[in-house]
Amino acid sequence: MHTGFAPAAIFRFKKMILEVAILDVIESKTQEFEEVFHKAQNIIMSIGGYISHELQKCVEQRNRYILLVRWQSLEDHTIGFRDSLEYQEWKKLLHHFYNPFPLVQHYAQITSLSSKS
Repeated sequence: MHTGFAPAAIFRFKKMILEVAILDVIESKTQEFEEVFHKAQNIIMSIGGYISHELQKCVEQRNRYILLVRWQSLEDHTIGFRDSLEYQEWKKLLHHFYNPFPLVQHYAQITSLSSKS
């Protein structure tokens, strides 16, 4: 179905942002990290603009994780979360597990497909 919008115009209307962080955790601390993350996730879930998140563990590199957080807008993460008191608690709980400190980037969806099973 043709909507009459050019792809660039459709892209501008999509506001949801996917935050992607590759987390390399100190090898001897992976179990503790997972336990603390289970508690810390309640912090991020309480922030305005939060949609959902998932933490996945790498199969090939057992101390590597990927954190995917969906936000309603980039500002919900970069300002709403990072400038909050809750972020200070998040940092206190989690940042000492990382080596090196993770690169965090934001992505805007272009397309999405899923199986019809």
